[in-house]
Amino acid sequence: MSKLQIVDPHIHLWDLWTRIYPHFEKPEPGGGNASICRSYLIDEYLEEGGDAFEIVGAVHVEAFPTDPIKETATLQAVADTGRLPLVFVGNGDLGSKDFPALLDEHQKYPIFRGIRQVVNMHPDPKRSYTSRDLMAEPQFLEGLRELGRRGLSFDLQLYPHQMETAAALAAQAPDTLFILNHAGMWADRDLAGWKQYKAGLRTLAARPNIVAKISGLGMLDNGWTVESIRPLVLESLEAFGPERAMFASNFPVDKQYSTFVAVWAAFDAITRGFSEAERAGLFRDNARKYYRMA
Repeated sequence: MSKLQIVDPHIHLWDLWTRIYPHFEKPEPGGGNASICRSYLIDEYLEEGGDAFEIVGAVHVEAFPTDPIKETATLQAVADTGRLPLVFVGNGDLGSKDFPALLDEHQKYPIFRGIRQVVNMHPDPKRSYTSRDLMAEPQFLEGLRELGRRGLSFDLQLYPHQMETAAALAAQAPDTLFILNHAGMWADRDLAGWKQYKAGLRTLAARPNIVAKISGLGMLDNGWTVESIRPLVLESLEAFGPERAMFASNFPVDKQYSTFVAVWAAFDAITRGFSEAERAGLFRDNARKYYRMA
């Protein structure tokens, strides 16, 4: 039986020798992330698929570097080895007056495809990724529009209660492709939170310039099973449709909760009833399309 081919549109590789990832140089208090506080390089990643899955391409998403351009240059060098077709989503502050100049530097590297600036804010400060309400800043919208003018995309990582605001921004930046990260991160795991999540997905999906990346489900469901993630996967696919969605591993972050094979086997099991064309899109072709991979 042939291996299922995948293009994985959300991975991280970090080489601690670059000294641009100090947050992975030692574990957090309590040691919750100790297993990934080490270098994670292309050789290890390529072994993750085992005998079940053939990795035929990937998208590296920024890993909160202290030097965004050095991260891009480092990943370009990885891509240049030819081990794996690889493109890159870099780091940048859309609200900075220097944002266009930063994009100029990023775009010197052929693998560069867009920017992720994480906007997650939550009433519980421990769940917030930023202390600034980035989407409320007028210059943030201008940064989104600048990405569109350059043919670049924006990786959108947020919580469900922020989805309405993000959809409004997408309407004001119609030339920019927004790629929702981690299926929208359903954080408030009660009935009210589920209803908010479902409504938010559909608000985002109503914008034709937003697509979804279904990944990172272990971050909010550490002991996940196929049945525990099935509702999130199917809700995302119902809202966006298989043609506007893609599966991703979020490795090595999700390596803390499961194996690479288990993640992709779960996606495989959940979509067994889908058409061959729909599955080809979800596992491979949509990532190539939306991240403009040759």
